[in-house]
Amino acid sequence: MTFKADLAGRKILITGASSGLGAHFARVAARNGGSVAVAARRTDRLEELVAELGELGAPQAVAIGLDVGDGASIHACVADVVAQLGGLDILVNNAGIARSGLAIDQTAEDFDAVMSVNLRGVWLMAIATSRHWRDTGTPGNIINIASILGERVSLGTASYCVSKAGVVQMTKALALEFARNNIRVNAIEPGYFETEINEGYFETDAGKATIRQIPMRRIGRFEDLDGPFLLLASDASRFMTGAAVPVDGGHLLA
Repeated sequence: MTFKADLAGRKILITGASSGLGAHFARVAARNGGSVAVAARRTDRLEELVAELGELGAPQAVAIGLDVGDGASIHACVADVVAQLGGLDILVNNAGIARSGLAIDQTAEDFDAVMSVNLRGVWLMAIATSRHWRDTGTPGNIINIASILGERVSLGTASYCVSKAGVVQMTKALALEFARNNIRVNAIEPGYFETEINEGYFETDAGKATIRQIPMRRIGRFEDLDGPFLLLASDASRFMTGAAVPVDGGHLLA
């Protein structure tokens, strides 16, 4: 049997969708027939995105306020998505932040903030959605947005590296546990892409040096993530779980 990498009929929740990769994944899902719930703290941006998603072909598109650092907000979000979309098939765990600077100069509050969003928030979202799928007896699909910095390190991003390494291991551990409930868990590990988190960095001398370390000698373009995203979101990956897919121009090889 041949499967198309389309999302027709799928109901997809994307966290951290007010900008960057989250907003891009929402557009990809809409173009490929998915119904999309975009969630973030900046709801003003979400309303503009929802209108765009409808124009791109999403049968349904809704905006939901979400703070992944708040357990009550997470549970309310999942319930709201199920109610508004009539169900939930895919969670894209995309919300993330960074605190730059040498670890020795970081405060405990800096570290806690990164872990709260990048690691704890991903965990709580995965647990909340998986309990819904378990309790309703429906299959589920989680795509965690990790990073190649979960497998390598860079100067001045220690807490971010630690959090993303945790996401990679979480992906594998939850995949093992959740398989019995027909829930798949995979991750995408983007290399260097320009987003709000690193805006302007690649114009600096340090940023240009980073690009020279990438075998393909360029940073990623958002559309470079479309294929891996559609693979993991669709039935084309129906026998994949616990995988972490790097999309980095070969950076992990360097």
